[in-house]
Amino acid sequence: MVLFYPGHQNETHFVLILRKSYKGVHSNQVALPGGKVERQDGNLIETALRETEEEIGVKATTVEVIRPMTELYIPPSNYMVQPTLAKVDYTPVFERQVSEVEKIIPVKLKDFMQPSNIKTGSIRTSYAGKRQVMSYQLKGYTIWGATAMMLSELQVMLNNIISRKDLFSN
Repeated sequence: MVLFYPGHQNETHFVLILRKSYKGVHSNQVALPGGKVERQDGNLIETALRETEEEIGVKATTVEVIRPMTELYIPPSNYMVQPTLAKVDYTPVFERQVSEVEKIIPVKLKDFMQPSNIKTGSIRTSYAGKRQVMSYQLKGYTIWGATAMMLSELQVMLNNIISRKDLFSN
């Protein structure tokens, strides 16, 4: 889930998480809150809401879903993911799920939108050795792989809105 919220001085933020270290392909990676579908989930949006509540403590009942994003297949874990854009109208007091989340990382939207945060470089992966990848450098973290792909789509969507702002002005 890409969860937007008002932060300090009402600046728009969204939240990332640092996953715990474990034996798996996504160990110790920066990600969006989310996870796999469980029996009680009626659809992928319900999964995103439940996982967001579990991982960062934001009550699903307070979240307004904006829209789903593009589905994305993640080969290393063999999952199909569909991020969801959502917002809350308050600054959350985050509570991390200690068993899965090492750290909660708030990101200012205006910082994220800076082109200087996009890098290309070599990353050592747990499943394919060293690879050249596009990444984001945010708050001292390297965000790459599926999360970077999702964030790239978000950035394109937001840039399209910004470039069309003349449609909304007098």
